[in-house]
Amino acid sequence: MSTLTTSGVAWPAPVAAGPLDAVVPVPGSKSLTNRYLLLAAIAAEPTQLHRPLHSRDSALMVDALRALGVRVEHVDADGRPDPEGPDLLVDPGPLRGPARVDCGLAGTVMRFVPPLAALADGAVEFDGDPRARERPMGALIDALRDLGAQVDDDGRAAMPFTVHGTGGLPGGTVEVDAGASSQFVSGLLLVAPALARGLDLRRVGPMPSQPHVAMTVDVLRERGAVVEVTAGEDGEPARWRVEPGQIAGGLVPVEPDLSNAGPFLAAALVAGGKVQVPDWPARTSQAGDRLRELLVQLGATVELGPAGLTVTGTGSIRPLDVDLSDAGELTPVVAALCTLAEGPSRIRGVAHLRGHETDRIAALATEINRLGGAARETDDGLEIEPGVLRPARLETYADHRMAHFAAVVGLRVKGTQIVDVATTSKTLPDFTGMWTDMVATGGRG
Repeated sequence: MSTLTTSGVAWPAPVAAGPLDAVVPVPGSKSLTNRYLLLAAIAAEPTQLHRPLHSRDSALMVDALRALGVRVEHVDADGRPDPEGPDLLVDPGPLRGPARVDCGLAGTVMRFVPPLAALADGAVEFDGDPRARERPMGALIDALRDLGAQVDDDGRAAMPFTVHGTGGLPGGTVEVDAGASSQFVSGLLLVAPALARGLDLRRVGPMPSQPHVAMTVDVLRERGAVVEVTAGEDGEPARWRVEPGQIAGGLVPVEPDLSNAGPFLAAALVAGGKVQVPDWPARTSQAGDRLRELLVQLGATVELGPAGLTVTGTGSIRPLDVDLSDAGELTPVVAALCTLAEGPSRIRGVAHLRGHETDRIAALATEINRLGGAARETDDGLEIEPGVLRPARLETYADHRMAHFAAVVGLRVKGTQIVDVATTSKTLPDFTGMWTDMVATGGRG
């Protein structure tokens, strides 16, 4: 196996020499791990997360909770203390400041923890990586103020800022413009049971990534919260009412991260052969489950059974015209497949990706064109025209999903180099080792 940790080093992406035949276990979902961690911090009893994700994003969430006075320790599957244990035991306690939270580039930390900090007793400072200071936070800051919290941001509507917690919030009704991120809604919903009057949250305007809010509602209900969801005129959820009440602890299994499975499953289309991801849930709120539909449209055979999800491809990839507004995180992998497809493709509904770890639309267009394809940015996505692709040194822009894009393309384009592939540690610390092992099942590239 091969794992790189040096920023700026270019990693030679392995080429698939033949059809793959791989089984790739994928670690726990980042989205679920960080939601469960947040809820565990306000639970009525300790919570044991079974097989959570261990990555930079989840470590940042753990560090944030610890800074606020929550005890989090590694344990084995039986709940016994073990510094190398795969599970996490979260023991809630009084939330307190003063504290400082490093958000890194983790959207779930920068959007989920400020509402929690409003429940703490004391000032909590938030900051992150340079790119994180550019990511929009205004709608969440405004909502917290409307709920009675004091937030100092010097008018930036972005980090750094300070939440001055007073030990609790009364709750009530609040309107949120979630056009820039559904995480604004999720962050408020996750603390709603701990508000004195609960929360009546109303969406203003469109909201991308609706499945992520559905996931938040699912985990709240699973842990005992009472949540009522009402649709708006557009047919999408527009109002969420959460009753005040206790959050349950106990043992909480974490599903595999289906979006992180994307590049591995996509590899079966590029190289031919089959790739299987074990433990794929029969029912899930993860947006990554849409891969089952998308990969079929792109030319794969997809089978979900007791052994997991198995994707079989022939090396031939169909072009695609698709709206990914509800699964924007899949865009880089889908764009990689479209770059290798047999005709022009279009990806729509992902304007919100301009505010992620990087401007993913601009980054994808730049790298596709660098490879010799023809990509054009649109108002809400990309138009991709495959071309005669050439080796290139592909940038990742400190964005793990851009590294996934480059690795998928590199399976076919010999000589592809990926700059700072270590950025994948954000959600998948051993990505290069897993990728190399998978490619080896088809011969050496």
